[in-house]
Amino acid sequence: MNSPDDVLLVLTNLPDADSAGRVAHLLIEQRLAACVNMLAPCTSVYRWQGALETASEQPLLIKTTRAGYPALQAALREAHPYELPEILAIPVQEGLPAYLAWVAAETTTQP
Repeated sequence: MNSPDDVLLVLTNLPDADSAGRVAHLLIEQRLAACVNMLAPCTSVYRWQGALETASEQPLLIKTTRAGYPALQAALREAHPYELPEILAIPVQEGLPAYLAWVAAETTTQP
């Protein structure tokens, strides 16, 4: 599996660096992601339950596969502190074949 179509970039935001680090390590330890980038905190502006909200959040960029996505989504939902977490899976259109193969190898349950 090293087709770009098999790899997903998953986006989510956590409320702080501690929770982002905890989630990132969990996903890697469980082999649900090959790599998780913890980006610099950002400010999010959104409407929640009818009110305008502004919050500091820690974005995560998660690399996984289509096959592993259902388990990754379930783990994110369970570990995420938000009632309704942002979890967006974006298909990879192109990528370095060796990197795509690495993502597939790192997210397989068999060592």
